[in-house]
Amino acid sequence: MKKFKFRYIAGIAIVIIVDLLQLITPRLTGDIIDMLGKNTMNTYNLTFYAGIIVLVSLLVFILNYFTRVLMQGASNLIDLRIRNDIFRHLTKLSLNFFNRKPVGEIMALAINDVRAAEQALGRGVMQIAQSLILLISSIAIMGKTVNPKLTLAIFLPLPALIIIMSKFGKLIHSRFLKVQESFATITAKATENISGIRVVKSFVQEENESSNFKALNERNYKINMALVKVQGAFSPLITLVSTLSYCISLLYGGNMVLSGTISLGDFVAFNGYIGMLVRPVAFIGMIINFIQRGKASASRVEELLHEKPDVFDDEKALNNNLEPERKLKGNIEFRNLTFSYDNMSKPVLKDINLKIEQGKTIAVIGKIGSGKSTIASLLLRLYNPNSRGQIFIDGTDIMDIPLELLRESIGYVPQDNFLFSAAVKDNINFSPDEKDLEEIQNAAKISQVHDNIMDFPEKYESMVGERGVNLSGGQKQRISIARAIIKDPSILILDDCLSAVDTSTEKRILDGLKAIMKDKTCIFIAHRISTIKDADEIIVLNNGRIVEQGTHEQLIRLKGFYYKIYQRQMLEEQIQSA
Repeated sequence: MKKFKFRYIAGIAIVIIVDLLQLITPRLTGDIIDMLGKNTMNTYNLTFYAGIIVLVSLLVFILNYFTRVLMQGASNLIDLRIRNDIFRHLTKLSLNFFNRKPVGEIMALAINDVRAAEQALGRGVMQIAQSLILLISSIAIMGKTVNPKLTLAIFLPLPALIIIMSKFGKLIHSRFLKVQESFATITAKATENISGIRVVKSFVQEENESSNFKALNERNYKINMALVKVQGAFSPLITLVSTLSYCISLLYGGNMVLSGTISLGDFVAFNGYIGMLVRPVAFIGMIINFIQRGKASASRVEELLHEKPDVFDDEKALNNNLEPERKLKGNIEFRNLTFSYDNMSKPVLKDINLKIEQGKTIAVIGKIGSGKSTIASLLLRLYNPNSRGQIFIDGTDIMDIPLELLRESIGYVPQDNFLFSAAVKDNINFSPDEKDLEEIQNAAKISQVHDNIMDFPEKYESMVGERGVNLSGGQKQRISIARAIIKDPSILILDDCLSAVDTSTEKRILDGLKAIMKDKTCIFIAHRISTIKDADEIIVLNNGRIVEQGTHEQLIRLKGFYYKIYQRQMLEEQIQSA
């Protein structure tokens, strides 16, 4: 707000000029009537007064334009800044926040709540300034140029007005808060169903999901109608109370004219000022509506901006002498690692002890839910270890390594293979460093997706659609692998990212990776033994613990957990080939 103080001050200064100019017209009108009544008006004077009124109206028009540009422009700039701050803040928040907050709710807050706050800071502030200044200046000139007693008399309904504003203001605030929360819920439901439309259609759940949405939509309608009823009663009630001022003016002021206390021109001018007063009073409903909506939305935005990330660089990491320009070597060590996602849940990983030397390829295999992907999340510090001294990279506690350096050193291919709604080349080159087309193509060739891309109509310029909807599962996986390769990371983590490719393509990808990963650390997380059998060491997880460890041949000879997985997969292959 401080940054835009000048715009608001300049806008309010112009509002003062505009409101003072508007006071001229009723007074001139009253003078014209008095002069006409006394037969002292001639054509020249009438034309002169009419010219002044036109000139005043023109100046009011021009100055009002600049008021709106300044004040609403300031609110738009605040809107711009808040949206940027929200987006930047969201990118810094930890995964725990997104695990508990639906995407639709975040979107509703970033769009709807910010818009309500912007309206309060734009139209709301402008209407407050105009109404207050016009109110004060009108009262002053009415008391000074017409009659003080008559001026005081028209404010007899004021106490009733204050009570109405106080009661309805609180009611509007609470009901608008419910409206915003309801909008967030319905947006979350719509976002979820659109994102999962293939699942909805596959399970023939269109009618069921439509019914669920209809129920939420009807609830949203009722909550909105509860607010509309309050707003619908509030503004007319303000107008009704302010109309009493007209009645007092007509009765009391009319008698003053009859008794000769004030002239007919004064009476007309006075009613002109009342007309000017009625407008800001009528705007009170709109102003309170804007302000209460803005307050409710601002509290929700403020709550979001005060969310603290769980994962961040502490003072020790910030003061670490590690150079951000260089990458880590890739020596990894887990020391008695036990991890749970929160204090209430049981550990996902238990007593993990493991050393991975630079340049080695390690594979992790195990049943679903055994903690394989959690290892990748911890190495990326998407979640913090439960305590220090459990994960080390190059001999440094992972908690003491700056996040930027850590994540720049790791190439990660997640299970869900998320792609952005952008060109293929932009999805591969998802990096601050701009890579040329040749580097992008080399990465695509290693991941065995180059030939597919060349078959696309626009080749590397082809749009993949939201979340890669235009691509097959295998193509999405291979583009994700190319995206990790082009980073030239010292640590490459592949989390079950070859499940959607056939075995011959898988072999070509693995052969290509061997050539570029000679001095780099590679961690394969997989269910398919064909993906990991050539690894330097295979880690077998079960219920969060390392139950077996060794090369493929050693684990086969052991005839334990790994051997059973191997036998089952061999049998499946034989059945499929039969």
